[in-house]
Amino acid sequence: MRRLISAVAVISATILILVVSSDAPSGAALAGVGSSEQALAIIVNQSNPVENFSLIELKKIFLGERSHWPNGRRITLVMLDPAQPERKVILREIYGMTEKDFNTHFMQGVFTGAVTISPKTFASSSEVRRFVFNVPGAIGYVRSSDVDPSVKVLRIDGRLPDDKDYKLRLQAR
Repeated sequence: MRRLISAVAVISATILILVVSSDAPSGAALAGVGSSEQALAIIVNQSNPVENFSLIELKKIFLGERSHWPNGRRITLVMLDPAQPERKVILREIYGMTEKDFNTHFMQGVFTGAVTISPKTFASSSEVRRFVFNVPGAIGYVRSSDVDPSVKVLRIDGRLPDDKDYKLRLQAR
């Protein structure tokens, strides 16, 4: 009798798992694999007049080669700390650098005067968003799911994070 009850329990649990997993978004597997890649949004203060940047222009800003917005306001670059996966995407797709190369670039640039701005680093997307909200010249990045109306999302090469050919994406695991 106990074996029969155990077998029924196992079958019931298996059916429940199958039903739940078939309702999961994007056909997520039983192991809990996420649906797809998440996009990163480049965010600026709502008062910033810029709407669109090419990836090349964005790289100049992030490298510290450009220090002012078209309206004359000083650019303040904001990044997540090195432990965050979003930072790895920015380093790869915008900088084309490793963390070590990034640190060397800014140390040498500040020392030689070639780089006029150094990034501010925060531990979380909410801190980045709050800083960008409070500093009119700030630019940073967060996951697109972390964007709220307090900040403005820039188009990159004419594309927003939800667009098909948008380049700044976390890789699915």
